[in-house]
Amino acid sequence: MTIEHHNLLERQLRGCRLEALAGDAQLAPLLAAVSQAYADADSERMSIGSSLELMSRELNERNAQLRVELQERQRSRDALQLKTEEQQALIARLEEAHNQLLQSEKMASIGQLAAGVAHEINNPIGFVASNLSSLRRYVDNLLRIVNLVLEHKAELGPAAQLCLERALAESDFEYLREDMVPLLDESADGVRRVKRIVQDLKDFSHVGEHAWQWSDLHKGLDSTLNIVHNEIKYVADVSREYGALPMVECLASQLNQVFMNLLVNAAHALEGKRGQIVLATRMLGEGEVCVEVRDTGEGIAPENLTRIFDPFFTTKAVGKGTGLGLSLSYSIVRKHRGRIEVESRLGGGTTFRVVLPITQSNVPAPLVELAQ
Repeated sequence: MTIEHHNLLERQLRGCRLEALAGDAQLAPLLAAVSQAYADADSERMSIGSSLELMSRELNERNAQLRVELQERQRSRDALQLKTEEQQALIARLEEAHNQLLQSEKMASIGQLAAGVAHEINNPIGFVASNLSSLRRYVDNLLRIVNLVLEHKAELGPAAQLCLERALAESDFEYLREDMVPLLDESADGVRRVKRIVQDLKDFSHVGEHAWQWSDLHKGLDSTLNIVHNEIKYVADVSREYGALPMVECLASQLNQVFMNLLVNAAHALEGKRGQIVLATRMLGEGEVCVEVRDTGEGIAPENLTRIFDPFFTTKAVGKGTGLGLSLSYSIVRKHRGRIEVESRLGGGTTFRVVLPITQSNVPAPLVELAQ
């Protein structure tokens, strides 16, 4: 209790008419008791104030600590979320790589099978071709002998002439003589076509190819076109617009897979109507070559253009495609340090453009051997 408060209380008490109090001697103990009560109250108030101040400071410190902990937890949560997203992206990339590897291995297996079949066919076809060549010579000799006999038929006796004429009539010799040589020529042409298909299979597969080699892109395009000819011939007419290209350093079998995917997709885009597919090649500057596959199909919807290279994305009917062809093609072209560009308009056809560097190293391309 302050001095001012004590004096104020004393004046108020002295001014009161307190009949029960007989003088200042009786008032002093009361004032002392009141003063002590005030002092105790002030002490308790100060103690409570100190306690409240201490509690407030501790509460502020705890709040600050909690805010720091919340910030740490938020950072940990954000880091965990980021790591989760990175893991999900990595899982997606791994799944894409796994699926592309499966598709690549599948294509490699098909290539090995095709090369094996081509090799097995090549041997008997060689026998047939050789035998047809020999047979052609034998037929020429026999016809020459028969013609010689016919020229001297008059020198034969009547019975021999009759037997000869009967044999010639029964065998329809005149037709045989006219048809025999063309028949052999057609057979030889068929054998040559089979040999060409076999060679195209071998060129397409390039079994055992693991190193980068200088290759003729036009040869790869032609062999691939022959392989998928049955897929295209009923829906499209194919025209070639080849420019002069140097040999390109590449993995030819993998690029052939790219060309095959683009050609098959172009054929599928023309289903329902006969259209046109154009294969075009040209140089881009001094260091790049360009291969274009253009079709007059229905085109690709704008909302799908950004997704066509995604794994498993396809607009084809169920059973018509896996959605991995363009994804695998994109990876192969990227592996060659190239790029795939696409232009499409609904109702106006689609153009896929494969741009490749001529060389994968600092070694210049062999310009002495141009792909025609």
